[in-house]
Amino acid sequence: MVSREQQVFALIRDDPMSPQQAIADQLGITRSAVAGHIMNLTRKGLIKGRGYVISDAPFVVIAGGANIDIHGRSAKPIRPHDSNPGDVHIAAGGVARNVAENLARLGVDARLISVVGNDQYGRMLLRLSREAGVDVQYVQQLSGASTSTYLSVLDNSGNMLLAINDMQIMEQCKVEYLQAHAAMLQRASLVVVDTNLPDKTLAWLIAKTREIPIFADTVSAAKAPRLGAHLKHIHTLKTGTIEVEALTGLKAETLAELKEVASMLHAEGVQRVFITRGDRGVFYSSNQTKASQTLRRQQRDVANAGGAGDAFLAGLVFSWLQKSSLSKSVEFALATADITLSHSGTNHPDLSVSRVRKAMEQQHA
Repeated sequence: MVSREQQVFALIRDDPMSPQQAIADQLGITRSAVAGHIMNLTRKGLIKGRGYVISDAPFVVIAGGANIDIHGRSAKPIRPHDSNPGDVHIAAGGVARNVAENLARLGVDARLISVVGNDQYGRMLLRLSREAGVDVQYVQQLSGASTSTYLSVLDNSGNMLLAINDMQIMEQCKVEYLQAHAAMLQRASLVVVDTNLPDKTLAWLIAKTREIPIFADTVSAAKAPRLGAHLKHIHTLKTGTIEVEALTGLKAETLAELKEVASMLHAEGVQRVFITRGDRGVFYSSNQTKASQTLRRQQRDVANAGGAGDAFLAGLVFSWLQKSSLSKSVEFALATADITLSHSGTNHPDLSVSRVRKAMEQQHA
């Protein structure tokens, strides 16, 4: 959908009985323009019949961080305490926003909940996300606040050495804002949360959508403990070794340690656990199946590893919507991450279901 159609559709979704003139008044456009947009939405199958009956197509809500990524990659091995020649790349980022973009490129109706500033970076984030197909109607835009920025330094292999994030604006993503969208949240097929959300907001959102499958990303070691009180409501947890150690207090390096961590998380109520391990692949476990481990089947040149984990989570979400088996879900998610690794940006602009499935076929060849 184009931007204005998204706005019209959002208003109809919130109030299916809203008159066309009321919609026009809220958007500052003519009633005839609203009628035209409704006609287009009907042709696309998003509105069915008279009375604005909304299509029951599934959608996913993704709540959390949206920021500008500034990546600096060294051309040669990093020399500490010195100026290193290389490339600097600016792109749209943020865990939740990245997951939303990847899902949109995979053909999923992805609705992002986040907060940005009414500044150059904020407008850039909204534009790039919208162009990728993300529904950004629920992103709050604040005046007088700076959009989140994520600054990372990559070595000449594309692996992150360190990063600094300025995400103070996320503290303004408050419960009061989400309450206005409670009805929409409870109609979602699946909800994704990341720990960039403030504690109170995260708690309210999980409580409000606990009857819906909730997928969670720990984001970082500093923020991972925010999920500690909510594990019994988490369906799928995607994390890394450092983050899961911060969350559980247990080491997660050896296979035996990973199994112990997974058992603890399952005992707390988490149904599925995915622990990404960089070049060593991903450890995954389900409370209904025996824990196992899978490794990357292809060696790829890494252009930027920054968005691989977010792409992996998007692959898991897509696979769940497709009712794929656990093993097929991991394969799809890994292929999604591998494709993303090959691009210099945080997200791959040519990601698609057909491309992921082709990559899966090549892995089996």
